[in-house]
Amino acid sequence: MTSKALEPVLTGVRNFRDLGGLPTTDGRRVRQGVLFRSGHLAHATPEDTAFLSQLGLHTVFDFRNSADQALEGPDVALPGVRNVNIPLTDPADGAEFWQMVREGDLPQLRATLSNGQGVGRMTAAYREIIKGRTTEHSRMLHALAEDSVPALMHCAAGKDRAGLSIVVTLLAVGVERDAIEADYLLSNDPHRRYKMHRGNPGEKNRIDPEVRELLSPLFDARPAYLAAAYATIIETWGDVEIYLREGLGLSEEPRNRLRTRLLD
Repeated sequence: MTSKALEPVLTGVRNFRDLGGLPTTDGRRVRQGVLFRSGHLAHATPEDTAFLSQLGLHTVFDFRNSADQALEGPDVALPGVRNVNIPLTDPADGAEFWQMVREGDLPQLRATLSNGQGVGRMTAAYREIIKGRTTEHSRMLHALAEDSVPALMHCAAGKDRAGLSIVVTLLAVGVERDAIEADYLLSNDPHRRYKMHRGNPGEKNRIDPEVRELLSPLFDARPAYLAAAYATIIETWGDVEIYLREGLGLSEEPRNRLRTRLLD
């Protein structure tokens, strides 16, 4: 449902896309060239950087925490573009867990991720971000309503933290749920997926099939995760409108500005 016009195959940036073209419930569409998403920009090549620089971006929203940034590196500098870091997880959250993902042996992975534990961990993370990061999502939406577009949103893989931030943004401007889910699931495309890295860099392509299966819930975009986020909104606030108005403090005036900036 998104445009392919501004979707090159970037070498060092994964999961990039323009959200333009997504339909709203009132018959409008997200404008081309105003809202983008991707994985982190730390490994962007000169060619990637040249492409990103010509998008006319005002703001890059980076939802990584300081531990992520230390591991992957800072985003490349894009001339004239404002970088806003809004961590959606704390640096200590899961640090030992992710070290185990990268370095743990098979018995450790089985003990931690088998029998639905991996799915449960991801579901809980989606619920926590929706319920516990309302201040951060409110800040993001108000910035978009004021002056921060065109904008690119990313985390590490561009799937979960950035994915939920995109979901929240699209809900705020009335994009159809089916279209939101279809875009979310594009993160599973082989050329978009965050690559599994384990052990030494030279061994990264030789992941045991059972290890790959155990890790897959962590690297997949799954409808069940998105459903957990929606369920958290309903359980906590009753409906999406109350969530936006009371949970995120998004009154009608900034919401209208948001629609004006993002929609045709």
